Amino acid sequence: MARSERRGRALRGALLVLAAFAASFARAEPPPARVVSMNLCTDQLALLLADPGQIVSLSHFASDPQMSVLAAQAAAYPANHGRAEEIAVLRPDLVLADIWSAPGTISMLRRLGIRVEQLPPGTSLPEIRARITAMGALLGQEARAEAMLARFDADLAAIMRPAPGLRGAVYGIGGYGYGPNTLEGQILALAGFENVVGGPGQDWGGPLPLERLVMAAPDLVVSGGDSYGHGPSRAGEILRHPALAALPRARNLRDARWSCGQPAMLGAVADLAAIGRELEKEKASQ
Repeated sequence: MARSERRGRALRGALLVLAAFAASFARAEPPPARVVSMNLCTDQLALLLADPGQIVSLSHFASDPQMSVLAAQAAAYPANHGRAEEIAVLRPDLVLADIWSAPGTISMLRRLGIRVEQLPPGTSLPEIRARITAMGALLGQEARAEAMLARFDADLAAIMRPAPGLRGAVYGIGGYGYGPNTLEGQILALAGFENVVGGPGQDWGGPLPLERLVMAAPDLVVSGGDSYGHGPSRAGEILRHPALAALPRARNLRDARWSCGQPAMLGAVADLAAIGRELEKEKASQ
């Protein structure tokens, strides 16, 4: 079984578990009073939904403006590096993690009797919605989660997209192409672009030779964002290749809004849709 297929099955299974949890959760005790998040995406949802006093620590990524849209807000909270020792001494009654979080840390915390909830990363709209609902239930903030979903739906519906026909790609360091099942691919699709990355072995992304990208002749290439400003690398050199620079509308648009499936991603969708409308006008005038 291909790695991308195994990843897809794992995420679909996690989504089913998350949806069942969100649908059946009935709080029999007070909301958690000492919440620790050890994942960037759970950090940001917790900041949006929790009472300020509920959170005792966030991951160290939460205060990095290259990765977190809520970096300034997160800076007010103690940071953790996802290690069991530093989390346990905080005496949390709930630890929020991702399904890909360090299994050793998760296992140790649970052996210590600490409740850990692992949420799958949201990529598709159903996954993102289920994740918001589940986070609201975990924190005892169901009403806030419902209001967030209503705003999310209204903001998504308000985005003006170009007419179908434009083709795009999201291209990262090391020549990585983001397929339609990734969050990057979802943002591209929601903005009204057909993804040139896809097909067998590519739906979840994978290496995409620059030659294939050039031959696909996309109307828009979104590149950059993978190194998060932590210095140059040889893997990043491909993003400065003249062939990529010569592609139409090759732009470095990726920022912290692309990090997680949450309301802030709609700003990235709106920006791409606006570029799509510009491209549409240019094509019409040619």
